[in-house]
Amino acid sequence: MLVLGIESSCDETGIALYDTERGLLAHALHSQIEMHSEYGGVVPELASRDHIRRALPLIQKVLNDAKLELSDINGIAYTQGPGLSGALLVGTSIAESLAFTLNVPTIGVHHLEGHLLAPLLEENPPQFPFVALLVSGGHTQLMKVTGIGEYVLLGDTLDDAAGEAFDKTAKLLGLDYPGGPAVSKLANQGKKGRFKLPRPMLNSGDLNFSFSGLKTAVLTLANQNELDLQTKADIAYEFQEAATEILTTKCMFALRETGLDNLIVSGGVGANKRLREQLNFATKRKLCHVHYPRLEFCTDNGAMIAYAGAMRLKALEGTQPSHSFTVRPRWDLAELQKPQ
Repeated sequence: MLVLGIESSCDETGIALYDTERGLLAHALHSQIEMHSEYGGVVPELASRDHIRRALPLIQKVLNDAKLELSDINGIAYTQGPGLSGALLVGTSIAESLAFTLNVPTIGVHHLEGHLLAPLLEENPPQFPFVALLVSGGHTQLMKVTGIGEYVLLGDTLDDAAGEAFDKTAKLLGLDYPGGPAVSKLANQGKKGRFKLPRPMLNSGDLNFSFSGLKTAVLTLANQNELDLQTKADIAYEFQEAATEILTTKCMFALRETGLDNLIVSGGVGANKRLREQLNFATKRKLCHVHYPRLEFCTDNGAMIAYAGAMRLKALEGTQPSHSFTVRPRWDLAELQKPQ
């Protein structure tokens, strides 16, 4: 089954073709970072309009790259939620219109399920069951995953997500948007030991997270010090150490609590080099294994939507195509069910 995947939940237009027998055939992405950077964050209306401009040319590009035609497509997967409602409607409308014309089925994909399954696109994918850390600008969650659609929430953030804390720290330090990569880059110039930030809920005894206190502690440091370049770098260094230590500690606790030895890390913050270093060291010491998507699939992309959609459409193969133009800007991952 050849599936076209369309991702348009926020500020990146991602398109991909996934074949259930041959794997990922082609993918393309347009990022709106440059456009939104002028405003210091995503402007929903501008995001929606840009998706309209980019989606069809990108679909044609992946078809050309794979040397295929629209008529070769057997199904279309699109991000139905969560995300920005206007941006989601663009992807949904294009997917459903194409599917109606081609008389092929569609499937609305949960954005976080796409991220969660992204490491399965790699050459040596993890085997079920595993613990998953979903860590991005909007989510920081630990899940126990026993199969597609079989997700148990182990821990969640009580306030800010890790990615939000990175972005807010960047703003406090006067760094450019997007904040996460900017903080990580600056942290490379920082010196260890000058500042000490708290590690909220590090020893709470559960698998929940909290990052708002860490962000507030950064604000206090920023107000108490002259923010020359080295001071900013030293604060960024300590912030990154605190955030990645919290994430690593909770992941290892989740592996112990579940008795599993496979961990996957997905989402934009999963690209953070220091987080990967800490997780690689911790899992190796405990004889566990950690898996990541390739860097280009940590952020939003069409490949993860095409893959997740293909897995669900395969289970529905042979059923009558149905079409729906609904989006779900708010959608709890726990509501998903195993494909029948």
